[in-house]
Amino acid sequence: MMNAGYFLIQLASEKDKERVYKMCGEHSRADANGVPQICFVDVINPFNPTVETPEQVQADLVTVAKYIPKERLGSTDDCGFSPFSIDIKPKRGSPDVARDIAFRKIAARVKGTAMASEELGVA
Repeated sequence: MMNAGYFLIQLASEKDKERVYKMCGEHSRADANGVPQICFVDVINPFNPTVETPEQVQADLVTVAKYIPKERLGSTDDCGFSPFSIDIKPKRGSPDVARDIAFRKIAARVKGTAMASEELGVA
């Protein structure tokens, strides 16, 4: 068993998210040698230019909270936004468009996480 304090879990592009949520809940521990394991679940896919809605983020987090205790749950995006860096990307348009997409995705994660926190009573 690993005694790491937190895990960043790539999930936004996962086909069967709920299966992974369940595994994370079964294998993460409230006490990993004195440290609770926190699971930061990926709710934003930076490899897809479609911007997630806050409601999608909220729904994913509420679903994952069925498997991972809400006090040990966090949200993140998958591996940052290097696909949206300032160089021109053929699938994403100009650097300004790519940067706008990245910021809109971040805003959706922040708002959706706040909505899920309120719904789950951890706000």
